Amino acid sequence: MTREILIVLSILVGAVVLFISNRVRIDLIGLLVLGSLAVSGVITPSDSLAGFSNPAVITVWAVLILSGGLARSGIASKLGKLVLQLAGQSEIKLLLIIMLTSGFLSSFMNSIGVASLFLPVVLNIARRTDRPPSRFLIPLAFSCLLGGLNTLIGTPSNILVSEALGNAGLVPFQMFDFAPLGSSLLIAGTIYMVFVGRHLLPQKDITKDLDSGYPGVSEYYDFQERLAFVHLPNPSHLNGKTLQESRLGTALGLNVVMIVRDRETIHAPNPDFLLQAGDRLLVQGHLDRLTEIDDQDHLLLEQEPLPVKKIYSSQVQLAETTIPPGGSIIGMTLRQAAFRHVYKVIVLAIRRNDKFFHTDLEEIVLQEGDTLLVKGHQSDIQHLQENEEFILNQRGAYPDYQLDDHLIMVRIPADSLLAGSSLVNSRLGDAFGLSVQGIIREDKTELMPDPNEILQVGDVLIVKGKQEDLSTIRGLQNLIIETQFHPDLSELETDETGLIEAVLSPHSRLADHEIRELDFRARYGLTILAIWRGGRAYRSHLRDMQIKMGDAFLLFGPRRNLRIFGTEPDFLVLSEEALPAPRTAKIPLALLIMALVLFSAILNILPIAIATVVGVALMILTGVLRMDEAYQFIEWKAVFLIAGMLPLGTALEETGAAQLISDNLLSLIGNASPFLLVTTLFFFTSLASQIMPNPAVAVLLAPIALNAASESGLSPYPLMMTIAVASSAVFLSPIGHPANLLVMGPGGYRFSDYFKAGLPLTILTWVVIIFLIPLLWPY
Repeated sequence: MTREILIVLSILVGAVVLFISNRVRIDLIGLLVLGSLAVSGVITPSDSLAGFSNPAVITVWAVLILSGGLARSGIASKLGKLVLQLAGQSEIKLLLIIMLTSGFLSSFMNSIGVASLFLPVVLNIARRTDRPPSRFLIPLAFSCLLGGLNTLIGTPSNILVSEALGNAGLVPFQMFDFAPLGSSLLIAGTIYMVFVGRHLLPQKDITKDLDSGYPGVSEYYDFQERLAFVHLPNPSHLNGKTLQESRLGTALGLNVVMIVRDRETIHAPNPDFLLQAGDRLLVQGHLDRLTEIDDQDHLLLEQEPLPVKKIYSSQVQLAETTIPPGGSIIGMTLRQAAFRHVYKVIVLAIRRNDKFFHTDLEEIVLQEGDTLLVKGHQSDIQHLQENEEFILNQRGAYPDYQLDDHLIMVRIPADSLLAGSSLVNSRLGDAFGLSVQGIIREDKTELMPDPNEILQVGDVLIVKGKQEDLSTIRGLQNLIIETQFHPDLSELETDETGLIEAVLSPHSRLADHEIRELDFRARYGLTILAIWRGGRAYRSHLRDMQIKMGDAFLLFGPRRNLRIFGTEPDFLVLSEEALPAPRTAKIPLALLIMALVLFSAILNILPIAIATVVGVALMILTGVLRMDEAYQFIEWKAVFLIAGMLPLGTALEETGAAQLISDNLLSLIGNASPFLLVTTLFFFTSLASQIMPNPAVAVLLAPIALNAASESGLSPYPLMMTIAVASSAVFLSPIGHPANLLVMGPGGYRFSDYFKAGLPLTILTWVVIIFLIPLLWPY
């Protein structure tokens, strides 16, 4: 084994580990692979960057834009109405037409795009026929995957496998070379889902009757137990405070969805709405926290004055540091930067020009030139001074910050809920904006308390905050829960307000962000009432949750905001009424342009990459798409992943690593028949695609299959076709393909539902391949 082979295999193993761990973005993995190959000298810098100009990469992003053009024209909506008319009330007919129609469209459009287009259509069909969407959504996702196997442009894997053949000096697959096998798989898969697969699926409907009273939502989200009226007594410490200042959400995890004041009802109040004594608030969430803090003083204010010198000493110092241009934390909040954990100091205040910020510092987005007043041990302040990310100004007491006005001392009395909990679990900072600067216990003072420090009865906390923050706590303690009224979810629907369900768009940039970071109510004017994830509903403390692909969101707010939300590119609204109006007048143009692209590629008038790029230009010139929409439809993660992984495929071939792997594979199989080789490649590729991106699997296994064919004296075409099909046969889990993940929330599915329905389909796909490939592509 040469040095070059060892390096390439090490990079390959490292990439696979990163893919499986799911700790690093897939596009970043592609760039790391590209950089590692260039730095190690295995391939030249120009070869390492060649992926970005590779015809396969260009074809992939161009096809995504063409799919977007067909989507914006409203073709899917038209077909959905046609499906409903043709199928009537028969579940079998509905399933047949949904799968065959979406499969056909996936032959020419991106499968994720087709699934996104058909999702609201299928939900609408399910509601009108009074059937659970869970009977249709996994079949929809699977048919989109199977339909992509019909043409060269159906999936990125098809394009990449064909490109690998061309690079090896062989005739690449043409546009419809995939059709005989792909259409057979689509028909076989449809028959399986109609007669067997649908009986393996759950019967859940978390979106039932969203437009007429919401009984299904109430049942599946268990809202009857989570809706209640609370009353602000007169007098109340919350009188005159805004909803945001009341901290009902941050402290208690409650959503205020409606306020009744005298004879006026305010639906979906905004964060700046001023509360008044006597208001009745319809809240949603766990009421346990409110019951726990009811009528009990958990913090007692100490009357002793607290000068700023109490929070620092010879060992614990204050310092002022400025964020310079290009700082890595610019555009992040302190929470996102994990500032306390990374730099071991506490931020007391932020100065921006002549303005000082003292409260809710964790939520402030940092800017270039911001000055942070920090407190920390002398050694940690020194490390901060040596860090190029900051400019340390000076050390001192900093009277300009007027810290004396923001320091108070509070004592933990007996029977306080805080006794026995750690500082971090007390949520004093997150819930009430109180930052603990020190703990006085038995005449000993700890000025840099550990977040995991356990609070005890009698502890005196040195807190940065205001006395009015303590009054907010008392205001929450005095809220009265009304037990005689039992509100219903249907009360939220009026002419002005309503409910919709949405999922993350496949192109969304918001995955893995905390809801608190989005400032959802302020940004969209809507409230997230619940999140459906992994077969269960989450209804409380949603702001602390990270958004995941596959989540379904139940949203409440003014109907005008719901309609505007339907245009948000990061979300897909599951109601046709809230979706942006399609450009139906452009349907003939969109179809004509797509036909020209296909015919020019089929007749070899233009290379497929050039044909698709010209098609994109025509889509934009004719107004089928706007340029900004075209950029939104590109899956940049996939583009960077493929461009980064293609050089690894080149390195596997040029260094002999691919031949080494194929030799070991053949020696393991022995002198077995081509049947065993195809079977081994199919199941290995299919299993790898469950945990790795499909294009990456195709790029890595294509050179291995080519070498295996050469060594065994077989035609490369049946092996390459096997890899193309198997890399898209990802039916065993929702994480195997974005189309599977997209339907998980709206269908109320669990991981096991995919495995139960997908395992027989995977085996069926293998059976069809074993029988048809020798007939279509002789060994």
